[in-house]
Amino acid sequence: MTTTLEPGISHTFESLNPATGDVVGVHPITSAAEVDAAVERAQAAAQWWSALTFGERSDYLLKWAAVITRRMAQLGELNHQETGKTYGDAQLEIVLAVDHIAWAAKHAKKVLGEQKVGSGLLMVNQSATVQYLPLGVIGVIGPWNYPVFTPMGSIAYALAAGNAVVFKPSEYTPAVGQWLAHSFAEVVPDHPVFHEVTVLGDTGAALARSKVNKVAFTGSTATGKKVMVAAAENLTPVIIEAGGKDAFLVDQDADIAAAADAALWGGMSNAGQTCIGVERVYVHEQVYDTFVEQILALAQGVRAGADPEAKLGPITMPSQLGVIQSHIDEAIAKGGRVLLGGADAVGARFVQPTILTDVPEDSLAITEETFGPTLVINKVRDMDEAVALANATRYGLASTVFSKARGKELAARIRSGMTSVNAVISFAGIPALPFGGVGDSGFGRIHGADGLKEFTYAKSIAKQNFKPVMLLTSFTRDAKTDGRVAQLITVLHGGKPTLPKR
Repeated sequence: MTTTLEPGISHTFESLNPATGDVVGVHPITSAAEVDAAVERAQAAAQWWSALTFGERSDYLLKWAAVITRRMAQLGELNHQETGKTYGDAQLEIVLAVDHIAWAAKHAKKVLGEQKVGSGLLMVNQSATVQYLPLGVIGVIGPWNYPVFTPMGSIAYALAAGNAVVFKPSEYTPAVGQWLAHSFAEVVPDHPVFHEVTVLGDTGAALARSKVNKVAFTGSTATGKKVMVAAAENLTPVIIEAGGKDAFLVDQDADIAAAADAALWGGMSNAGQTCIGVERVYVHEQVYDTFVEQILALAQGVRAGADPEAKLGPITMPSQLGVIQSHIDEAIAKGGRVLLGGADAVGARFVQPTILTDVPEDSLAITEETFGPTLVINKVRDMDEAVALANATRYGLASTVFSKARGKELAARIRSGMTSVNAVISFAGIPALPFGGVGDSGFGRIHGADGLKEFTYAKSIAKQNFKPVMLLTSFTRDAKTDGRVAQLITVLHGGKPTLPKR
């Protein structure tokens, strides 16, 4: 939905601290015309930025990473104020974001620079190269739950690839987005290579409909579809990183103490507001009782609140409280048992940790993204059943496996873009690994070499070095030449195929 603004009237909105309701900041509502103007300015800046060498862009990006690092406490406080998350969680996402900026800056040339490729026997007289060139201006639509780390997976990689970026932060975390843009402008003051626009409306339609060259969106599946519709008006390609219903598998030979600790943190950290967080836990029947006992013991020390001792903050988006409540209520009504928390855990701003078991697989708590500090722990007879249940979802973002003997084997069988083995969410901290999902969790990748290439197009160049023995691309080609070509291709590919050794 595009916001219509009356001319001559000041239009602003407030960002609030979800733990207290206090005003964090007041921000302008950018009109569609202003978004278009920002994109136009970015297009001019992109010409300057893309003309720099990989080394020059790397220097700028590494300086920006240093600025963020030195002011981490300042950005962390702002993140804490707008999201309500704990200081530790706020700092952790900044640390990961800085590491990704540095990786993108240092690896862009190797991944995207000109590379020689083989030309083949038919085209032996040609030399062949491929390089990856920037698209122009990237529109990034960021989420509120990780307002630094998540959009940086698009911003840093798009910038390293030579693009300019126009960033629309969530209306719940505009000050964080503004801080990031302003800090970059200190490093690159003369060109609007990266700046933000504060647009209301969860579709980001104004930016998606603008003349950006690609849109990178993170948010819900429903909103992602709306972004795709808006971007389709200009045939603008998109990257969609949407929701998840991530599964956690515990095999009979797993380190149960480590698995319980990882599952609790994966499900409860950031008050469960993590797209790659744990929501469903499937535990082998032989270790189920031990696992439940240990996770409940650990959970006794986890509490939501606004005080410094609280491990969890508030629910950032107020409307999510109703979703969390409905998932808990329905699970209990269908026969699920409450091990911790329950129907009374949902308050006006905070949700206390809730653990359920014996929840039917057709329950909302199993099929839909809850996005709160809840875990469903269900018993399975073996890991074949666990894999089948993990895959019985339209989502496919992330997953976790705890198993000493079969970790990688089980991980490979789970239909998800990313899996951690004997750790939780570890893939997010490895910049070289691509990040993204399948199914209703979206498509496209950020992070790693794949993430750099997402913001480019491949440019192939074939250069003739000497005249060919047989000229194929000419009307002077005769029957004799056709016969020689047929003979050559038969020698090369007409024989019995040799199968690779197993």
